[in-house]
Amino acid sequence: MTPAAGAFTLDRLVALAADAGGDRMAMQDSESTLSYAQLELAVAKTAAALEELGVRRGDRVGVWAPKSARSITMLYAIMRAGAAYVPLDPRSPQVRALTMIDDAGCRLVCADGERLDAIRAKGAPALDIDEDVSGLDPVHASRACESDLAYILYTSGSTGRPKGVMLTHRNGLSFVEWAVSRFGVRSDDRLSSHAPLHFDLSIFDLYGAAMAGASLHLLAAGEEALAASMVAAIRRHGITVWYSVPSALMLLPRAASEADLSALRIVLFAGEVFPMKHLRVLRALVPQAVLANLYGPTETNVCTYHVVPEQLSSDDAPLPIGRSCENQEVFALDDDLRPVQEDEVGELWVRGPTVMKGYWGDPALTGQRLRQNPLHDRYPDPAYRTGDLVRRLPADEYEFLGRRDHQVKSRGYRIELGEIEAVLHAHPAVAEAAVVAVPDERIGHRLVAYVASDEELSPTELKRHSASALPRYMVPGDVLIESSLPRTSTGKVDRQQLTERARGSGAPG
Repeated sequence: MTPAAGAFTLDRLVALAADAGGDRMAMQDSESTLSYAQLELAVAKTAAALEELGVRRGDRVGVWAPKSARSITMLYAIMRAGAAYVPLDPRSPQVRALTMIDDAGCRLVCADGERLDAIRAKGAPALDIDEDVSGLDPVHASRACESDLAYILYTSGSTGRPKGVMLTHRNGLSFVEWAVSRFGVRSDDRLSSHAPLHFDLSIFDLYGAAMAGASLHLLAAGEEALAASMVAAIRRHGITVWYSVPSALMLLPRAASEADLSALRIVLFAGEVFPMKHLRVLRALVPQAVLANLYGPTETNVCTYHVVPEQLSSDDAPLPIGRSCENQEVFALDDDLRPVQEDEVGELWVRGPTVMKGYWGDPALTGQRLRQNPLHDRYPDPAYRTGDLVRRLPADEYEFLGRRDHQVKSRGYRIELGEIEAVLHAHPAVAEAAVVAVPDERIGHRLVAYVASDEELSPTELKRHSASALPRYMVPGDVLIESSLPRTSTGKVDRQQLTERARGSGAPG
């Protein structure tokens, strides 16, 4: 049983971990180290400061600051006060961040530096993330219950307007309880904190560490994007549990040829497809570690998983997204809402305790995506339709094929961009690949491929390579080779930037 077993709100994880072992390290960043007892006291006093400023149960509080021990303390304090936190990308343009703050109806925004100035200039209530709260009486009892909102994560919307995904304490706890139990996270583990606070991968880092009574080690700015810095951080902190997007893990071999990574025992990844050729390199680099592919949209957190075998096949067949996480159910339905059979393709649906409450302020979109379970009508049973296309495999596993909205039409054919990317990734000189579609009056969409490579490579060679595995209508008309692809703040390939670049340049390659 974990030290925090029996928690009913996420902030209570810290209190229970402090009771179980207050002297144990809870968190470390570049400036400070906190024990669980120190973290609990800081959370309790910060919650008191929030209550003095009028924060009450059910409020939303923005957090607009870089990830640090102090900003994470603020997240816990907001939940301790019974409110929900709204994490904002610290690198986001002010206009976008302020739009989200207004949309969520934040009673207060906790920020730092220029971001704090921007909030105050707007005339909105604000709290300096570094406010001295040492003189306040602590709030040790949580004001929330498990069905209350814990956080709202904003994701990009197809209409261009960000959408706020509402998640409760029970949503978060259900995922963390599963992950800690399934992968055996222990109190002596040392977890890296790789994902920014506004990215759903951070939920495992923050609350998985607290639930297990383990220590959380925040990567310094820049360490999450540079291979040598990541390897150095793993060695310096003795990291045993790592969770990130595949893009980060694909960088490790560049700097880890002589590094000792034997402390890593659990390596989890999610958010992107992990090309098999890169996965084989990682498997050889950390043969002692459990590797697992986790899948799930923000609206469900993780809902399926696939443990990577010790021996990988030599072909480039895509890695499955696996089977349903325990205490959840996933199923694939065809266009007539009937379950697909083995080797058939359908849209993936998810039901269970990790599924979101809905989209903040958008009941119409909530109704579109959260539907009564189509497989029965005996009682209310909301299920989330992901919009992801999957193929059903043996043993109730699934293979991810791509988004419905990543399907485009070109020259009269329906095309899944992910299939083209998979072929490009199979080229030995390709490190990364992304394909975008640009509207074209003549053919429907023009296909543009962006490829990252450290080797000598020509667009003609990649077109020939694509033509050897794809029908002619799926071969990108334009190919641009770069040293690296642009990233979003969550570490994923910035497809929006690439699409805008392709639209503006006409023919990049």
